[in-house]
Amino acid sequence: MPEQHDQNADIASRSLRGELAHRCQAITEARWFALGVFAVILLNAALLGVETYSGLAAQWHHWLRQAEHVCLAAFTVEILVRMLAYADRPREFWKDPWNSFDLVVVLCAFVPVVRENATVLRLLRLARVLRTARFLPQVRIVLVAVVRSLPGTMSFLLVGALLLYVYAMVGWVFFGSHDPEHYGSIGRAVLTLFLLMTLDGIGDAVHSGLEVSRWSLVYYASYVLLASFVLVNVLIGVVITSLEEAREMERDEPAEATDAGDPPAVQHHLAARIAAARRALDELEQDLGQAAPPRARQAALVVPAVVARPASNPARARRRTSRRRR
Repeated sequence: MPEQHDQNADIASRSLRGELAHRCQAITEARWFALGVFAVILLNAALLGVETYSGLAAQWHHWLRQAEHVCLAAFTVEILVRMLAYADRPREFWKDPWNSFDLVVVLCAFVPVVRENATVLRLLRLARVLRTARFLPQVRIVLVAVVRSLPGTMSFLLVGALLLYVYAMVGWVFFGSHDPEHYGSIGRAVLTLFLLMTLDGIGDAVHSGLEVSRWSLVYYASYVLLASFVLVNVLIGVVITSLEEAREMERDEPAEATDAGDPPAVQHHLAARIAAARRALDELEQDLGQAAPPRARQAALVVPAVVARPASNPARARRRTSRRRR
């Protein structure tokens, strides 16, 4: 009986958690909730912009402080509601990167060292503006695409760095003595070539190079071809591929959520019905055990045995029937 009582208590606690998660999930999925959080994020961004004006910040310092506390309280309530929406499945909360990001941004505002540092606190408040991506699907897709393109971007940066270093060394060898302002050292040469990657000032650089040697035309033409056209197009291709993958992931998420199983409301209803059926069976067993006398219990045990006893031999049954007829 103690084990049965523990099972009933466990089922009841699961039922309560399921009910709480269902209600909180209904709140988080409501349109007014998303619009309210989005409005608070925009208010937070507006407050950051107002604080950049020293006159307004000094005049409205008290009210700006109160508004910041209101925004922080709203963000805290929001993240608590989102966490309670996963009360029946806590591990699912951490599978969404946006939940982890929101929780870190909100919790850092309560850390004593961070709270006392105005610069770090402003940066954290600025990070809250990035939370608009949660409520804007297109922005979320772009951010996911940027994150997924990081491995390819790192390869692109490595190849670009090697290209810049090689051409910077060649430029220092050929133009270092004639144009020390742009090619006097490897650092200046890399900076010059990095700015030339955008084709800004390429005409002046070619004219200056032709005064040194005609071969400088080959140098600048090959650099522009490799750096401005090939590498940039490779980077664009990596980003576009990542963008398509991010869109496919965004389309697949609703399907996965549908195929994952029954919604929380259905699961809660089934758990409640199972718990009620178990309680009814337990009560019936107790009533039968207390009300039935010992002989009735023996009869209750004998009757099923008699009923379950197999029939006699069919041949003997026929003989008995024929004798009775005679």
